[in-house]
Amino acid sequence: MTATTLTGRRVVVVGAGLAGLACARRLARAGAVVRVIEAAAAVGGRARTDAVDGFLLDRGFQVLLAAYPACGDEIDLAALETRAFFPGALVRLDGRFHRLADPFRRPLAAVGGVLSPIGSLSDKLRVARLRRRLLATPPERIFRTPETTTAEALRREGFTAAMIDRFFRPFLGGIFLERELGTSSRMFEFVFRTFSRGDTVLPARGMGQIPAQIAAALPDGAVTTGARVVAADAGSVALESGERLAADAVVVAAPDPRLTGEPEEDWCATTCLYFAADRPPVDQPILVLDGDGEGPVNNLCVPSLVAPAYAPAGEHLISATVVGPAPAGPELEAAVRDQLAGWFGCRVSGWRHLRSYEIRHALPAQPPGALEPAARPVRRADGLYACGDRLDNASIQGAIDSGLRAAAAVAADLGAPRLEPAGPAVQPSDGPTGEPGSQ
Repeated sequence: MTATTLTGRRVVVVGAGLAGLACARRLARAGAVVRVIEAAAAVGGRARTDAVDGFLLDRGFQVLLAAYPACGDEIDLAALETRAFFPGALVRLDGRFHRLADPFRRPLAAVGGVLSPIGSLSDKLRVARLRRRLLATPPERIFRTPETTTAEALRREGFTAAMIDRFFRPFLGGIFLERELGTSSRMFEFVFRTFSRGDTVLPARGMGQIPAQIAAALPDGAVTTGARVVAADAGSVALESGERLAADAVVVAAPDPRLTGEPEEDWCATTCLYFAADRPPVDQPILVLDGDGEGPVNNLCVPSLVAPAYAPAGEHLISATVVGPAPAGPELEAAVRDQLAGWFGCRVSGWRHLRSYEIRHALPAQPPGALEPAARPVRRADGLYACGDRLDNASIQGAIDSGLRAAAAVAADLGAPRLEPAGPAVQPSDGPTGEPGSQ
């Protein structure tokens, strides 16, 4: 099948997040005339970065896992000039910081954490056993296993309550944006496996570089921002301005049930507060976790220690994440400062508050049953399709996978049963992907 099999076929994609952009790029490569309509002022969806007073602020603390199959398949890591976090965490517990390091990537640094009070020696051995088991398990098998909650899965692995509460709860709570660990055990195993396989990184100039990179591969004029779609069907979309765009296929990548008839999703919320400081509160690019669980800050990091361009020369950017619904405002800022002053002392009072992001729809909730089937159908009606991480799993990989599945469905229905990827891209899969080349 040649790359021009869809020549002249018109496709409108609603939403310029990662899923919509991945879908649009794959279809454009196959020759389709693609229009991407985005209500916001810029592409990216939930993966956007704002420039504020010389600082780069991601809209909510986010990271990229370099072991995602999308990295190298759909995302050019080298072009993003990614920078890696230290493979471990600094856990605040009982008035002290305790450093935990990945013994497989930082064996010498891990020695000091063996006897830390974060968990027992047996807990640390169980982490190694869990890592070994999951690395030997393909993701497609993980998403077919019987599931329970993450909390129950950790208990079944034999982890002590201390290890769950002091490490897993803040660490996974910051990933899933819920500290009860009610997220599906399948998602936990998928995430734990991916963390174990590679670095956790930030693009040199913010997470917004990822969607911008994908959008840059689309033809000039293919993306329209600042335009809201109010109705969609198999043959057209209607814009708030009154304009109607005709299409051979419509893909709704925005999480708007009014456009596709999907049920309303449950979402996890977060609030991220950014501060500027002349010196960082920690001395390495590491994630800081609240092992005490007294909040409101669940996790903290200094993005400028990971990627220096996040802050102007001579300054540092500090990111503090609150998990769950927490209205941004003076009261929350005061509570955050009070907690962090207990961690880092009076210097916190001198930090300059840059901006707070209250994100009510940060991540689709993923309790047991939410990932069944692992990849939900993307066809909504003849000529109408949907994509987004809510249809796969709530991750960058899930978003891109869903976009590629939608592109494949559109192409098949328009008479191109097989899309050949251009460049390094891989074939879209029917579910979460495994090792590169194993789909």
